[in-house]
Amino acid sequence: MNTNTTAQQLRTKQWTLRVDLFEEGDVTKVHAVLDTGDNRLESRTIAHRNPNDPPAPEIGDEYAAARALIDIGNQLLRAGRTDAAANEPPLHS
Repeated sequence: MNTNTTAQQLRTKQWTLRVDLFEEGDVTKVHAVLDTGDNRLESRTIAHRNPNDPPAPEIGDEYAAARALIDIGNQLLRAGRTDAAANEPPLHS
């Protein structure tokens, strides 16, 4: 067994995601919040029902929630890139 592996401390975190959905006629609105303990990311999105489609609220929920989760995922990627760039050692001239 590698002593470096056993000497490292395990780290556990819990992130909380809250997704609130609001129906207003043919429009579904979503407010999603990801709380990482260190940061809080938010997204607000909407989905409109095609007037030619029969009412199916769960489809609007799925589209609007998916858009919010994709947005939060993109925010996480941007934050990771920014943090990684800030963590790079300085260049020596």
